[in-house]
Amino acid sequence: MSEYTVAIIGTGPDPSNPTVDGFAMGYRHAEAYRNHDRCRVVACADVVPENGDAFADAFDVPAENVFEEYERMLEAVGPDIVSIAVPPAIHEAIVVGCAKHDAVRAINCEKPMAHTWASAQRMVQACWRYDTQLTFNRQRRFAKPFTEANRLLEEGEIGDLSRIEIGWGDFYDTGAHSVDLAGMFAGDRPAEWVIAQLDYREEDVRFGAHQENQMWAQWAYDNGVHAVSSTGRRTELIDSAFVLRGTEGTVRIDVDGGPMLELECGGQREAIDVDGENIHNAGSEPANRLGSFFHDRLVEHLVDSLDSGDEPVLSGRIGLNTAEILFAGYESVRRRGRVDLPLEIDDNPFEEMIESGALSPEPTDD
Repeated sequence: MSEYTVAIIGTGPDPSNPTVDGFAMGYRHAEAYRNHDRCRVVACADVVPENGDAFADAFDVPAENVFEEYERMLEAVGPDIVSIAVPPAIHEAIVVGCAKHDAVRAINCEKPMAHTWASAQRMVQACWRYDTQLTFNRQRRFAKPFTEANRLLEEGEIGDLSRIEIGWGDFYDTGAHSVDLAGMFAGDRPAEWVIAQLDYREEDVRFGAHQENQMWAQWAYDNGVHAVSSTGRRTELIDSAFVLRGTEGTVRIDVDGGPMLELECGGQREAIDVDGENIHNAGSEPANRLGSFFHDRLVEHLVDSLDSGDEPVLSGRIGLNTAEILFAGYESVRRRGRVDLPLEIDDNPFEEMIESGALSPEPTDD
């Protein structure tokens, strides 16, 4: 079995002080590759030279393999795998640039997938054209609260899944995880329609993108499973991060004041063992390695998929199911009505509404 050389684009600043301007996810990616016995981090690129130098020191990257321009890095090093941890607005340019390079066999890009619906589609098309494995860093698919919940579904513990309820996070940033996980529970099927409304009275910008304060969205998958997401203030509406309702029972994930995973059947509730893991990280991992154990499992899956040629569960194609729901939700707000899919827009409706003045959030003090 061959060894894979890895390069990180977008190392980020000091990982001990993550902010919504930079979360240093490049470090999380690199730690997971370092923990894999067939991956070796050999190069990095960051537009801030001191960030790249600090990363190189942390991962023993030779000084000659530290770059400001990722194109120069590709030409000089020719890595097998590239991880991209930059803001969504520049995902497309870098993903496509890497896909075109002959040496690059796989790209793992941070979420959210893209800043516009057209950009998300173009990335997937480019990687298909150049036969490059494209995945997005939705590492929570490998967390035991979610994998065990999916096992309960697949074993028929709650009968046929009818509805998924999400009461966690936000719609665009966290939604890149939560809507993706809903898709996993629904069998990774595309949605047929989306209807939504949002509130944006206080400005919230994360990684260069606006993020609504509160949102309600509903959608239906083409297999008949329905889903709803209530972001912002949600505890009085949904008592868990996720509720999976079936014809014969219910699964709850991250129950308020309760277990991390719970099965309810016949009026009886049972806590399901998830080895101390939660929806953010494995219970035994240090706080400064947030989610890193999940990243270890993600890298293992990426390498296995690269070896076998099988489609990863984190593939760009599957990721489009999530991106379409997110952008369709914003389009529903813009149209003030239900949006039937496939989605036939190019932009990000939420950003366009802000630019046009249709939404006018008050700037925060910080």
